[in-house]
Amino acid sequence: MTSSSLVRGTRQQIADQMRDDILCGRYAEGDRIGEVELAQRFGVSRGPIREALVQLTHEGLLVARPNCGVKVAPSAPDAVRELIVPIRRTIETYALKVIYDSLTDADWNAWDDLLHGMERACRAKDVSGIVRCDLAFHRSLLERAGQEDSLAIWRTVVARVRSHFRQCVLDYGPKLLGIHAEHRELVDVFRRGDRAAALEALGRHIW
Repeated sequence: MTSSSLVRGTRQQIADQMRDDILCGRYAEGDRIGEVELAQRFGVSRGPIREALVQLTHEGLLVARPNCGVKVAPSAPDAVRELIVPIRRTIETYALKVIYDSLTDADWNAWDDLLHGMERACRAKDVSGIVRCDLAFHRSLLERAGQEDSLAIWRTVVARVRSHFRQCVLDYGPKLLGIHAEHRELVDVFRRGDRAAALEALGRHIW
């Protein structure tokens, strides 16, 4: 492996972790992101940190202003969400359509593991953990389809509506296990082997 490949790998790992931190609410909108602090956190030079921040800026999770540094970008207003959610629904149902006939035990096991993690987070009332599992479940559809362009679009879409995920969790109040139940039911529909029903169920789930 070349040194440039190692840098790209490090940058991607940092970007992936930072993306999860922002999407799960560990960083609030408007929080300043410091390169020095991140370099210390990840134990790397500022080069891959800077590259990761540029990537997340392109995705819409961060905003950079001259002489003001990098901050967590605000979520899209509700009016924009009405436009974006149908795009997300189209991308995810398309990914499921692509992979449905080739799903294997490895896929079911991976989803079962995610659902177990979601159940634990629900019981612990860990909002960030629930959001992380929710996003990981939906992202897995795109990753399984192996279409980088679709995954890139999905990441940008989710960046714009990330507050929606957290608010949906909070709306459940004390009945957080309902979130796990909904995703379990969704996977159960996938297992039945009826692709049309699976696509319809996933489409209803995304709102």
